Amino acid sequence: MTRLHSSRPAFGALGLIATVALAACTAGGASPGSAGPSSSTIDSAVVEPSISASQVASAEPSPTSSEPTESLQPFACTPSVSVPSTTDRAQISDVRVGTHDGYDRVVFEFAAGIPDAVIQGVLPPFYADPSGLELPVAGTAFLRVTMHGASKMSPEGSVTYSGSTNFQPGFDRLVQLIEGGDFEAVSTWYLGLDGAGCYRVLTLADPSRVVIDIEH
Repeated sequence: MTRLHSSRPAFGALGLIATVALAACTAGGASPGSAGPSSSTIDSAVVEPSISASQVASAEPSPTSSEPTESLQPFACTPSVSVPSTTDRAQISDVRVGTHDGYDRVVFEFAAGIPDAVIQGVLPPFYADPSGLELPVAGTAFLRVTMHGASKMSPEGSVTYSGSTNFQPGFDRLVQLIEGGDFEAVSTWYLGLDGAGCYRVLTLADPSRVVIDIEH
């Protein structure tokens, strides 16, 4: 079964670039707290193995697909993952979440190219950027996504993404996805999860996306 929550309709037919396909462990937090730039992080080595395009043939399925990622590499556990950029400025054009057999999915889509990104397990408290106010995030384990050179505001001041910045889908693992900040071309988001576990990160093309799968 597949359920999707999106700021726009369904996924289309998808191309992909030879990929960063990485897996990591989430950090178990205390009770849900606040979230932000000065939150505690879990020490880890950053790993960047890749897989070929042929191994990721159905990485982002249509809403009716029951087994969308049977050819993807298995989940593994490493607390931090980095994604190298393919452009100096990545404009966020869509953010969406979905659930599939065996995992929940978060997708960040960009107008052209992907930003430098770090996905890592973190612990509360969290704080919004740039206000410094505490940011509550539901869940018992948390991931922070920090994307440098990414924004939903263009350099000219136009908005390239005006959809939700606070998803509360109530999936098996993904409890909440919330924006922690969009300031000086640094976009920060927090994933609140129901329990710690493993995940993988993919980069896809046509359109450009960073995808995070959280294992059930």
